[in-house]
Amino acid sequence: MRVFDFDGTIYDGESLFDLYMFSARYEPKVLRHLAPVLRYAVQYKMGRATLAQMERGVGGVTCDYLHDVAASRRILRLDGAAPDAGLAGEAAIAEGVSALVNEFWNRHMDRIKPWYEPRPDDVILTASFDVTVGEACRRLGLNRLVSSTVDPRTMRVTYLNFNTNKPKRFREVVGPDTVIDEFYTDSRFDQPMIDMARTAFMVSGNQITQVK
Repeated sequence: MRVFDFDGTIYDGESLFDLYMFSARYEPKVLRHLAPVLRYAVQYKMGRATLAQMERGVGGVTCDYLHDVAASRRILRLDGAAPDAGLAGEAAIAEGVSALVNEFWNRHMDRIKPWYEPRPDDVILTASFDVTVGEACRRLGLNRLVSSTVDPRTMRVTYLNFNTNKPKRFREVVGPDTVIDEFYTDSRFDQPMIDMARTAFMVSGNQITQVK
């Protein structure tokens, strides 16, 4: 089995930040979330926030951001149809987020790095959310995604898949006795996953270095 981190590993960049900036083109109101998004991103990358702090902070910012997306008539028009005035509540939220995510990947699938050749049994293991990376996986022909999760009805974060949560969630979803033949990441923060794998590789751009 091959297991891949997503952002910075097979995707060139940080997909959540790219999605955020992409959505701001259509709904400037989401820019109000810029400062907390950057703050939590830096804290995560530097390892300066506890898991509990990230769960509270990222969960709140993500929920507020997704509701702004869902309320945007300009984003709803991205799917090629006029907004349905009959939609309300959960249905409107789901339609707005789906329209944004689909258009984002229409324009960003070329950011998947050329060295990555997907296999049907690959597993994507990421701190990004299922509502965003899930569409990229579908287009790549992959159906095994271990990620942070969002309730599709309310857009509230239900699980953050980073730090020590990654190996825990991986075992829950894929199986406690699963053998990882190859693991690929761009970050030493994934050391617990490196330890689990038979062989592991560090990715920098399109350069791949075996570290185990």
